[in-house]
Amino acid sequence: GNLASLYEKLGRVEEALRMRQDVYSRRLELNGKEREETLRAATNYAASLVNLRRFKEAKSLLLKTMPVMRRVLGENDEARLRMRWMYARALCEDTGATLDQLREAVTTLEDTDRIARRVIGAAHPLTSAIEEDLREARAALSAREDVTSLSDAVGAL
Repeated sequence: GNLASLYEKLGRVEEALRMRQDVYSRRLELNGKEREETLRAATNYAASLVNLRRFKEAKSLLLKTMPVMRRVLGENDEARLRMRWMYARALCEDTGATLDQLREAVTTLEDTDRIARRVIGAAHPLTSAIEEDLREARAALSAREDVTSLSDAVGAL
């Protein structure tokens, strides 16, 4: 996992992705899906997928692992906050996102931001990143809703 992080910093993102996928697969085999190490590996793998704009794969992985993480680590764990943040990013950064997906991203980020402020504090770098993405998600949603309203108005003419 650490080597994958280094590869990402060096711009070798495809190699880093393969390493993260390998780490996640091996964690699943060795530890099972309900271990903290496996869940963290899943989050790191999903982050690499999001960074490579492979949103469909990231969303699929996260939708599968988020309920497990909640059950295993609880509602207020920092790792769970990271996973939910990554899921919202996968929804919002996808240029093919629907209006409902943008709404889900905003709702997820609002909830995650509220929990992050309470659990890790407003000054924590993760909270700051969530807040920034929440501002961007709200702006994207607002722009999409404006376009949809304009299109509906034009269609009614």
